[in-house]
Amino acid sequence: MAQNKVQQEKARLDKFLCDALGVTRREATILIKRAEVTVDGAICKVASVKVTSESVVEWQDRKLEMRGPRYIMLFKPDGFVCSHEDGFNQTALALIDEVKKEDLHFAGRLDVDTTGLVLITDDGKWSHRITSPKHKCEKTYRVLLADAIGDDYAEKLAQGIELRNERELTAPAKLEVVDASNNEVLLTITEGKYHQVKRMFAALGNKVDELHRERIGNIVLDDTLEPGECRYLTQEEIDSVW
Repeated sequence: MAQNKVQQEKARLDKFLCDALGVTRREATILIKRAEVTVDGAICKVASVKVTSESVVEWQDRKLEMRGPRYIMLFKPDGFVCSHEDGFNQTALALIDEVKKEDLHFAGRLDVDTTGLVLITDDGKWSHRITSPKHKCEKTYRVLLADAIGDDYAEKLAQGIELRNERELTAPAKLEVVDASNNEVLLTITEGKYHQVKRMFAALGNKVDELHRERIGNIVLDDTLEPGECRYLTQEEIDSVW
């Protein structure tokens, strides 16, 4: 994965190593004192030296990148959870090669058996634009239903569905029939209630057999990614959330 561009910020060399390698400040200092780190081609033994994103910092002949906020697209497979820990299933964070994973969070979760687009970041303000109901960020799901698609589904979903244990109807949702013979539809919602898509179709008397998220806002799952693969978002994709 290629890292996003960051502004010309300055950082101490030891702090830079902490972020780039996921080591402690003490461990970073040891690497520097051992003359294992070069800056712009020269060995540097001073932890307080300032570096920028333009500086060429290398450790063991490996070029290190200054880390800005991280924005990652993941094709989540079945069987992984969108949380840091789970007693039964593996976390989707295990699928990405990142340091300091504890700083990352999911900008909108998927159920363990739901596949597709997941966004992962350490930028809380950015993810809030996706997850906060007031921003009405659209999410599109490809749904395979157990039974035939009712003729009244689109109208009822557009009007809002009454879910069990919910005081208000769901926000208007858009249904597009993809393949009626295979009970396949696209559903676009602007909320993120617990098991919402499954509960909406259950309220209509149907059952979701397969669920796959294709889009969040203007960010579409990259069709070159295989399940379990990820990439950094482009600047255009990042900016589309704002």
